[in-house]
Amino acid sequence: MMLEQQDFRMRRETLDEHPGGRIILVDTIAHVRDEDAGQVVICGSHGGISSGEYASRVQASVVFFNDAGGGKEGAGTAALSLLEARGIAAGTVSHDSAMIGDALDAWENGTVSVLNARAQALGFAVGQPLRDAIHSFLTRASDAQ
Repeated sequence: MMLEQQDFRMRRETLDEHPGGRIILVDTIAHVRDEDAGQVVICGSHGGISSGEYASRVQASVVFFNDAGGGKEGAGTAALSLLEARGIAAGTVSHDSAMIGDALDAWENGTVSVLNARAQALGFAVGQPLRDAIHSFLTRASDAQ
């Protein structure tokens, strides 16, 4: 399936202001900012090491990537262990459920495929629709305040 020619501006927006935190959508993790610290970041980027390096520059509460089909030797999810070591909860959505490079599609259609231990400890589970998982997490976070 070929994508129709369209306006390809990279998305960076606050999707929702929730009592438990903001949901930030970035089509590329390179657009994450210092102001995203403590927030939920959903990006369209693959979950490789380079993406993990960008994500680790900001101490987000949770960050989600696209698993990019796994990649050679797990390259598409390698950021998760890097972020685990740096104290950041992280996960991926399946490339079969959301387009790589499209954070909004990850939000609307993504299914959680891989998680690091920090994300699991926060209640995320493989197989959940990302939108439901994030809403549940933010509700738990606001109830704990």
